[in-house]
Amino acid sequence: MVKILLFGLIWWLTGSPFLAILVLLAILYVLDRRFVGLSPSIVKPLRRLGAIRRLRQQIAMNPNDLPAKHELARLLIERKRYKEAKEWLMPLQDALENSAEYWDDLGACLVQLGETDAAEAAIRNALSINPRVKYGTPYLRLAGMYAQKNPETAIGHLQSFRAIHSSSVEAYYKLANLYAQLGRTEEAKQSLMECSAIYRSLPRYKKRQERKWAILAFFKRTRL
Repeated sequence: MVKILLFGLIWWLTGSPFLAILVLLAILYVLDRRFVGLSPSIVKPLRRLGAIRRLRQQIAMNPNDLPAKHELARLLIERKRYKEAKEWLMPLQDALENSAEYWDDLGACLVQLGETDAAEAAIRNALSINPRVKYGTPYLRLAGMYAQKNPETAIGHLQSFRAIHSSSVEAYYKLANLYAQLGRTEEAKQSLMECSAIYRSLPRYKKRQERKWAILAFFKRTRL
């Protein structure tokens, strides 16, 4: 009802229903980015493209700049250009063999290329160097890899992540999905209730980061 009234007001102000729709969509997008976070960012991809361009220029001027190559590969992974990212990452193995971040990035890339055995080896290597690397995110990667073929193992990885990052609504939401997949409905419901409890306890700045998962958990709980 509010959206209809707002649309009518904008139509009256602009004199064009098409322009009113565009303005309404823009308002809804800004509100979502500010308060919810379900819609993708428009600005972030543009900034990433600029950073990739600068890194390419930097590497062209200094081919031995290993941190620049690693950062370029990471940004390419974000752009889902996994094959190119792998081409940058593979030659860095010897130089960055003690970097947990490097091995997790390589694992993340290999997962998307379907090289699951090599991906798991890289991710486990990252965890052996630093079990808390990226706040336990490698455990989420392992859980995702095992979610279909071995949900019980996936749950174990999520529990490991939760031990490191106990205030993660995302972890409890994904844990609930795995429980539901196994038919363990009551445990799934309990995990979803934990999502709400954790979200309410978070400081304001952290709520912004976790709001997406809290909303998804709320709607999933209504369907169980």
